Amino acid sequence: MKFQLPYLNNKQRITIFVFALLIVLLQVVLSILPNYFSKKDTVKYEIDETTQKSIDSLKAIALKKYEQQPFNPNYINDYKGFKLGMTTAEIDKLVAIRAQGKYVNSAAEFQQVTGVSNELLGKMAPYFKFPEWTQKKQTIVQNTQKEVFKKIDLNKASSQELVALKGIGDYYANVLIAEREKLNGFVHINQIDFIKGLRPETVKLLKQQVFVTPLKNINKINVNTASKEQLATIPYISTYVAREIVVLRSKQNEPLKMEDLRKINNFPLDKLEIIGLYLAF
Repeated sequence: MKFQLPYLNNKQRITIFVFALLIVLLQVVLSILPNYFSKKDTVKYEIDETTQKSIDSLKAIALKKYEQQPFNPNYINDYKGFKLGMTTAEIDKLVAIRAQGKYVNSAAEFQQVTGVSNELLGKMAPYFKFPEWTQKKQTIVQNTQKEVFKKIDLNKASSQELVALKGIGDYYANVLIAEREKLNGFVHINQIDFIKGLRPETVKLLKQQVFVTPLKNINKINVNTASKEQLATIPYISTYVAREIVVLRSKQNEPLKMEDLRKINNFPLDKLEIIGLYLAF
């Protein structure tokens, strides 16, 4: 059986042809439109120097608005604290102090209360702003402390001046004067560490109230030429140590240096720095 195409008249043929033509045209349009819309015209804008300066100025003003402003650290809240880099524990400590009706009046007190690191305090402290009256009070306290704890020269202090020092009294004043006469004057503040009879707490308190002016004329002894008798006159050097220095010196081809003294048995190494002030090399 043969298949025969249906018979089409002219009108039907024209309709089919137009329909096919529309399909082709539609496909062509659809393939062109994406490329057309994907193309973007590049527009070049040129800004003169004056306009650029104005823009930069406006930017600077806008940025300055958001810069850190001075603030009283006593009133740091959770949000502010987190923004500054504080931990929850550090913020809570500050809040606890405020709850007691207490306040910090300096950057040092702020760090003492909160426990913030030195690095973080260095970033925050420049923006701290405390009430003026707290700063005036702090200045008065500092000036008062300077007057109360005015140090005296241990080599020039009289017995009365030493007795007047906090925690010294007659007994320790006499001990200090006796040691000063024995040494022909102190050459270093740490010499009071080695005074027999002075308790550690007394030494600590004394160092807060006195200083030692270096002696101008110290009779230094040359360690490479002095006899053992001469070496034995140096403070803290015993007859035994003096003899050992001479023995060590005889065994070396080169002159002794400060570090060579460490080789000597039973040498008072804790006093080496001070002994060196009496020696010439």
